[in-house]
Amino acid sequence: MDWKALFSMQAQLDKYIETKHDLLEKDVFQEKYLALLVELGELANETRTFKFWSNKPRNEKSVILEEYVDGVHFILSLGIDKGFRYDSRQLKEITHSETEQFNRVFEACVTFKQKPTQATYINLFEAYLQLGALLGFTEADIQSAYLKKNEVNYDRQNQGY
Repeated sequence: MDWKALFSMQAQLDKYIETKHDLLEKDVFQEKYLALLVELGELANETRTFKFWSNKPRNEKSVILEEYVDGVHFILSLGIDKGFRYDSRQLKEITHSETEQFNRVFEACVTFKQKPTQATYINLFEAYLQLGALLGFTEADIQSAYLKKNEVNYDRQNQGY
């Protein structure tokens, strides 16, 4: 996948939001980190993978993909804030359940917050991509959904979201 293009688009969106909300001089890393955790929780809720007590089926794949891409936005944004990037590479084979992978992503988030390095960022990014693969998303799915959601995010900003 062309992550450089998505990083560029995300940087433009971040700058647009920061200018519009007078945040150019403010560090919003903590807010973005919390937003990523919230989005990850929303994604887990849509998959229902952890709801062992319920027979209700997971949401439609399109809804889950939209939630997944919300997380991509914040992961890209956090990397931009710290000056880190991700280049495509072969992901390790996934041997975990969805629930285990969600937990791995949460752990990678915490590790990155505690020690924001290029290595911990790549670990977070790859754990999230592995989760996407477990959820059945291809790179093409992710890129297409990101492009659509990016437009929605601009529209929301223009409508006073």
